[in-house]
Amino acid sequence: AVMLGKFFDKNKTFRPAKKHDKGTKRYNLHKQAKATLGAGNLSIAVKLPPGEDYTEWLAVNTVDFFNQVNLLYGSITEFCTPQSCPMMNSGPKFIYLWADETIKKPIKCSAPQYVDYLMSWVQGQLDNEKIFPSRVDVPFPKNFVTVVKTIFKRLFRIYGHIYYSHFNKIMSLGEEAHLNTCFKHYYYFIEEFQLVDKREMMPLSELIQNLTSRDKR
Repeated sequence: AVMLGKFFDKNKTFRPAKKHDKGTKRYNLHKQAKATLGAGNLSIAVKLPPGEDYTEWLAVNTVDFFNQVNLLYGSITEFCTPQSCPMMNSGPKFIYLWADETIKKPIKCSAPQYVDYLMSWVQGQLDNEKIFPSRVDVPFPKNFVTVVKTIFKRLFRIYGHIYYSHFNKIMSLGEEAHLNTCFKHYYYFIEEFQLVDKREMMPLSELIQNLTSRDKR
């Protein structure tokens, strides 16, 4: 499985972790995903298991990737401050403004404020029974995949910010291998199900090329 380094403390999440209820179909899928991940081949681990439901697989993985990003960002919050990161960006060319259902007009804000808005928004989607129903007999809404795509697009921005603004800190702590593995897993998943537009991934295109080129040989 993706091993946690000492730096990534499970108790140091940015927002409370979202758990799958034991004994449910989704919990079993989550366990299956973790077991496949342990085999080591990330590009195979993300594939829809035979006979499983596409939307259920998306739902399980959306929660798992939220928890993963939550943990990664939670570990660098002391280095990501309004003073060190006055705007949310992935390098100088990509600056992100925040907007949602309540903040209609996009606003410029510091990276920690943006991530707080973002993770609160994702948590709201995951906790919404109309979007992520916990009962198997309740169908997913028609716009479910659209919501999932927005979640993954926004989580990508956190990865972008971590790599551009905090990678030196992560390297100094010897945790870059863990970060790279987490991001590679995330990337293979969004690629497998075409969840994030290529334009959104431009800030990390070189990194993606470097991380995945070895797997293509």
